[in-house]
Amino acid sequence: MEFEKKILSREIQQHLYESGLTVGSAESCTGGRIAEAMMAVPGSSAYFKGGVVSYTNEIKERLLGVDHQLLEEKTAVCQEVAEAMVRGAIKSLNVDLAVVSTGVAGPGGGTPQTPVGTIWLACGNAENIVTLKLTEDYGRDINLAIATTKAMQLFLKYLNDNMATLCPQKEE
Repeated sequence: MEFEKKILSREIQQHLYESGLTVGSAESCTGGRIAEAMMAVPGSSAYFKGGVVSYTNEIKERLLGVDHQLLEEKTAVCQEVAEAMVRGAIKSLNVDLAVVSTGVAGPGGGTPQTPVGTIWLACGNAENIVTLKLTEDYGRDINLAIATTKAMQLFLKYLNDNMATLCPQKEE
């Protein structure tokens, strides 16, 4: 899996290195693994500005501006919170794009409504956010590895699908 993350990071770099676009991460359950994957290749400091590990609701609210009411009503593990984390990371890190995760990696912490293995991933800019919900439980370590890889894949797909819109001057 580590090799795959480096390949994904290199492909992401090809999109961002010369575009002038910047990216950051906001991670709950993955605890910095997405940031680590982003900076796995030399030169990533040209576009990766940093990340926030927002493991608690308090940090999601204080650093990312996620609405307290939303967290109370929907819990931290939902599509709306993942989207709010993208917008919050963009604002707090002063970046163009963000990649985020929020979920229940396990082994505990799950509920009947949100079982272990439920992880929401999101990425994009403030106007165009895509999400992905993971629902399988393979144990904590594998859940986190899968979530990190899937987040990188989701972000790469986002860049592939949206680069012309994000950087119209780069169209060929």
